[in-house]
Amino acid sequence: MELFSNLALGLATAASPWNLLFCLIGVLLGTLVGVLPGIGATATIAMLLPITFQLEPVSSLIMLAGIYYGAQYGGSTTAILINMPGESSSAVTALDGYQMARRGKAGSALAIAALGSFFAGTVSTFLVALFAPPLTSIALQFGAAEYFSLMVVGLVSSIALAHGSIVKALGMVVLGLLLGLVGTDIYSGTPRFTFGIREYSDGLNFVAVAVGVFGIAEILRNLETEKTRELLMAKVGGLFPSREDLRAMIAPMLRGTAIGSALGILPGGGAILAAFASYTVEKRVSKTPDEFGRGAVAGVAGPESANNAGAQTSFIPMLTLGIPANPVMALMIGAMIIQGIVPGPNVATEQPALFWGIIASMWIGNLMLVILNLPLIGLWVKLLTVPYYVLFPIIMAFCSIGVYSVNGNAYDLYAVAFFGLIGYVLAKLRCEPAPLLLGFVLGPLLEENLRRAMIISRGDPSVFVTRPISAILLLLALAVLVVVFLPSVRKKRDEVFVEED
Repeated sequence: MELFSNLALGLATAASPWNLLFCLIGVLLGTLVGVLPGIGATATIAMLLPITFQLEPVSSLIMLAGIYYGAQYGGSTTAILINMPGESSSAVTALDGYQMARRGKAGSALAIAALGSFFAGTVSTFLVALFAPPLTSIALQFGAAEYFSLMVVGLVSSIALAHGSIVKALGMVVLGLLLGLVGTDIYSGTPRFTFGIREYSDGLNFVAVAVGVFGIAEILRNLETEKTRELLMAKVGGLFPSREDLRAMIAPMLRGTAIGSALGILPGGGAILAAFASYTVEKRVSKTPDEFGRGAVAGVAGPESANNAGAQTSFIPMLTLGIPANPVMALMIGAMIIQGIVPGPNVATEQPALFWGIIASMWIGNLMLVILNLPLIGLWVKLLTVPYYVLFPIIMAFCSIGVYSVNGNAYDLYAVAFFGLIGYVLAKLRCEPAPLLLGFVLGPLLEENLRRAMIISRGDPSVFVTRPISAILLLLALAVLVVVFLPSVRKKRDEVFVEED
């Protein structure tokens, strides 16, 4: 009964006119940035963080959440219509969705993607509501040693689930941890790695790093690889799938929702991995695997359900433990800190309206998306005709304005430019930036809890293995490392990422 009373509180909060407005703004912006390749939810949320100063905490977080899962919807539109995924998690949708569009079934493919996304979002939001409170109760028993071990698990998982080379992913995490050391020592007050620049005494601006590595670097990559877009300008008709398509999508949709709900909780971009895992599963269980890559309904329904379920369940560790499962969740934590809210298990008890309001808003946002997206397909297609050389200066200007407005610090603009170049170089070296950002976010927390645990235990490192929860988490991290280095697992992992490329 407590669950239902909490959900009633959340629905009352999310259904207020002001919060409904910001939910609508969030899902529309999310769909827009998902449709337009080269922007992405991460850069958009980073740019909008300064706005959260002026909003109520619940409204701002509902809007940012809407941008995130709205981008998952929007990314499938370009993947299906022009074979250009707006979001990386929609890359696998392009394999069969675009082929369906070329066969004159663009409307059906878009509807399958929207219905699969809506179903997965609805189910996974219920899972967030179901599992978040028990995890919060467990998290309240955590001390410094447990939090340190939990963050080790998060960083190890981000290495294991990163795209491409494990060694490169490890390097990205280490680089992120080193960048997190810039600033003032938390106990001695001594400046570290600031190179005499007073503006960096509080550390590197998280927004500047995120916008540079994700936003500016992505723009540079798109300018380098811009190609003529083959738009399907014919009228997109038949927006409701046939009975045959509906029957074909039910089982993949259910399997994709289950896969995405499980993998979305894991750090390191679980929504992206879920889409590719779902596609692999559907190809394996299909009686006609040769259809995949030629317009298979299961190749659209499964991955789209998986990536949306993964996007929703990634809120679980952020809301209950204060640990980001991906860069967007790291930005959400930044928004909470801006509002003076300490992320972690106390949010559910101290801010119940905020906690349950965000969860309830996901249901409302998913309903808005499925109602709004299909009628607006024509508008999204027209937006894709805007040349990229017109879009990218506007995007860069908004990035710069957003970053500067956070602290009014010109050095943050230098940081954006610098990390934009770093992100571009890393992309050329096929190094994924997500582990870097997770390392940067978790690094200071990792150090703080490590040193606090050592102070409490009077320098005895055995505290990390004598406390049961901490020991279990460290064993879990070790098990993940061992499994990912097994030859059979490495081979399968390489196959998945080759399919993605």
